[in-house]
Amino acid sequence: MKTKKSRRDFLKISAVGGLGALAMTQIGCKNSTAPVTATAAAATIPEADPKSFKLALQLYTIRDAMEKDVVLALTQVAKIGYTKIELANYADGKFYGFSPAEFKKIASDLGLDIFSSHTQVEAQGITLDNAKKMAEDHAVLGAKYCVQPWVVEEARKTIASYQKMVADWNKVGKIMKEHGIQFGYHNHNFEFDTVDGKIPYFDVYMKEMDKDLITMEIDLFWTIKAGHNPVDIFNKYPGRFQIFHLKDAYTKEAPFFVPKSVDMAPVGAGITDFKSILAAKDVAGMKHLVVEQDCSFTDIRTSISNLASKILI
Repeated sequence: MKTKKSRRDFLKISAVGGLGALAMTQIGCKNSTAPVTATAAAATIPEADPKSFKLALQLYTIRDAMEKDVVLALTQVAKIGYTKIELANYADGKFYGFSPAEFKKIASDLGLDIFSSHTQVEAQGITLDNAKKMAEDHAVLGAKYCVQPWVVEEARKTIASYQKMVADWNKVGKIMKEHGIQFGYHNHNFEFDTVDGKIPYFDVYMKEMDKDLITMEIDLFWTIKAGHNPVDIFNKYPGRFQIFHLKDAYTKEAPFFVPKSVDMAPVGAGITDFKSILAAKDVAGMKHLVVEQDCSFTDIRTSISNLASKILI
């Protein structure tokens, strides 16, 4: 069974509209049509057993394969060595077209832990009932985290719009916590741009988000592309970054703040100094590592191989 709805079908989260939406967490999927093959998935991973590192995959990375055949795609993910998954498709109370209980069983039968989900309140406006329904579905799913992954462009125009979003998200975070789920936010690079003389990431998010209700899922790639050293951010805001998103870059660029097609690389295949960043994981409060990149099974196999053989040892 597959769903026709995708992460790009966004829904609003603000009572005044337009202040939050599902959309791409990465731009420029160069290999989205690459076929899922048993040969690629079963290729031998060198050195340490990758499963021992308890690594997660953000399923938006393989969204085309998930659209075609959920069970086959997840089977490949498990064979490659990932033990945890972060979902990217929740609509009408279902995940990839399956009820929470159905999807949980599919993942469980494959030995995959559904630790997180990128999603948000399904409604034209945020209400307690909307947030409660989403929390209930994620609780049945068994997810430990529910993460807001994107902000639509029209909501990034003023500091006031960012402040309204954060106020709404604090409400959602409280409801999530009541259901045993940690709410979170996943960044790109636009949050580091200057708006009304302020930088939303530092002047709104880190100041006004309730740190007990919302954790930061830091995307290391986009943070670096915006010109920031993640370690400096960890030192300034210790303990607030429970999830790291990992993707590499082939080149160093001048800072930019508009998501665009960029030089994403498999983890360990580019220039990012992951070892120095991960050395600060305890300061950050990191609990989970998630691979998220372009849409190829070859790339996610390369990433987990490099993590297991070069970066995490």
